[in-house]
Amino acid sequence: MTKILMVCLGNICRSPLAEGILRSKLPNTSIIIDSAGTGDYHIGKNPDSRSVAVANKHGLDISNLKGRQFHASDFDVFDVIYVMDESNYRNVLLLARDEQDKTKVKFILNEVYPDQNYNVPDPYYGGNDGFENVYNMLDKACSVIAEKLT
Repeated sequence: MTKILMVCLGNICRSPLAEGILRSKLPNTSIIIDSAGTGDYHIGKNPDSRSVAVANKHGLDISNLKGRQFHASDFDVFDVIYVMDESNYRNVLLLARDEQDKTKVKFILNEVYPDQNYNVPDPYYGGNDGFENVYNMLDKACSVIAEKLT
């Protein structure tokens, strides 16, 4: 059974969208998909209303997801840890205990643009278009991931 974790800063914008999108592309599999944030700002909170709205626009319901913080123990649980940007990458690697942990951490957009380490921009302080743009980026990446897993 494959276990995938999506990670952004607060776990209310990008990573819950990525979690919801990938789940929609792998609806009847034994793959576990979760999300977390590197910060502790939104633990226990639902995704940002703009993430929920853009997900709903595309037929997904992420409103019931709850924010949680990434912990070193996540390396023991998950096979792949997709980060949204360089800051998330650095913060997750700071908790890595060994090289095996480090090999699990990947930039999600590398699935579309191999070895480019492009960032998924944080739409939190942007307008609604930012959330739509992020959705489209994550949708492309999650399509590639889903294709690899099926």
